[in-house]
Amino acid sequence: MTKTVTVLSGLIRPLVEARLPDWVEPRFFASKEEAMALAPEAEIGWFDMYDKRDMAAAITAATRMKWLNSIYAGVDGMPLDLLQTRGTVVTNGAGINAITIAEYVVMGMLTVAKGYREVVRAQDRREWLIESPGKVELYGSKALLLGYGAIGKLIEERLKGFAVDVTVVRRSAGPNTLTPDQWRARLGEFDWVILAVPATPETDHMIGAAELAAMKPTATLINIARGAVVDQEALVAALDAKQIAAAFLDVTTPEPLPADDVLWSLDNAHVTMHLSGRAQDKMFVRAAERFLDNLDRWHRGDSVEPRVDLSLGY
Repeated sequence: MTKTVTVLSGLIRPLVEARLPDWVEPRFFASKEEAMALAPEAEIGWFDMYDKRDMAAAITAATRMKWLNSIYAGVDGMPLDLLQTRGTVVTNGAGINAITIAEYVVMGMLTVAKGYREVVRAQDRREWLIESPGKVELYGSKALLLGYGAIGKLIEERLKGFAVDVTVVRRSAGPNTLTPDQWRARLGEFDWVILAVPATPETDHMIGAAELAAMKPTATLINIARGAVVDQEALVAALDAKQIAAAFLDVTTPEPLPADDVLWSLDNAHVTMHLSGRAQDKMFVRAAERFLDNLDRWHRGDSVEPRVDLSLGY
């Protein structure tokens, strides 16, 4: 039987190696150099690396690859045009981190609402506070949720448990829904603006000086999408001028954020170092299970999921 050469990151090896079907010929890499050497033979590839440029280089070298899998939900940084030209099927990690990221959004909102960072600082000083540094309740507040994929749906579900009035932005009309051409005119109505959109040319800098100026001065911006979705220079200016109350930023431009970046020092900026998806111990387990299920689908000639629309970029 002719086997299918499948090139995989060594990080996933302990979770899949013993469970791979006999038609798969696995080859594992532990470095960019090993990935580049193995890539040209790959029919199926899982080339996840921390440095997206290294990842793109390996993908580019994988000229025989028919299916590319990734643990990452965002496919920004991948050579999407090349993959589309080659007819490569791409599956991503959409939904794998959705639970923990949705929980992170709730944590961020509560942290800001209750002034919890000041409580932690008081404990460090061994100071018994008499008043709460934050007196905002989530109950009855209004949130605008941009991005209604797997993460967005779970954010909405959790916020309803706090009786937050959630309005979502999506292409198709529906209850409590604004379309992409409607939300900017309504920005001033919301206490929370939550960004959960994919990184595409369409979403690049979708929050800039004009959008920040339109927000309530008591509003908080929450970004768990990508740093590029926000004009960071405009955000720094808005936070410094107290034009909005706060920003809870799991993502920044660039990453890691340089130690001398002004965002670190702004008291109304909460920087959480892109940890939201990593705040769990099930990410690799979920990714491995999905990949093994997809291998069976692939072998049967069925569709693998979730499949990225390469023309849309998500």
